[in-house]
Amino acid sequence: MPDAPELKHQQLQYQKLAYQDSYIRTILQNTKTIALVGASNKPHRASYQVMGFLQNKKYRVIPVNPKLAGSELLGETVYASLSAIPDAIDMVDIFRNSAAAGLIVEEAIQISPKVIWMQLDVINSEAAKKADEAHIQVIMDRCPKIEYVRLGMQLLPW
Repeated sequence: MPDAPELKHQQLQYQKLAYQDSYIRTILQNTKTIALVGASNKPHRASYQVMGFLQNKKYRVIPVNPKLAGSELLGETVYASLSAIPDAIDMVDIFRNSAAAGLIVEEAIQISPKVIWMQLDVINSEAAKKADEAHIQVIMDRCPKIEYVRLGMQLLPW
């Protein structure tokens, strides 16, 4: 039998992270511009692969990584922070650990995206609550690339 912290984590996953397919589909259909926090310039990294996939599906993906700021990644300028991006952002996709997600969500709230999406294994309930209080939709512990394929979505019309 799992110990208490592991059991609590499992309950959190099953109870709070169950998203309706229609909720995820609507988010993916209504999103055009994504800020990807934790973008990597290494092709073997998941963030690089997800960025390329989403671009191929006609999303504009703006990479955020302070170490790569000013360079270009998959045809887009890399920014040091969310607040440095001059364009409106529909979704902030977080490729950082759960602890780091808290500060990223606080910064994201300042730019008012419609959605904050935390990648696989990124769960920060306190940050999610803050985003929800700011009327921002939240998804945790999911990957938009995986969800796009799982839901059988087609190229978006724009």
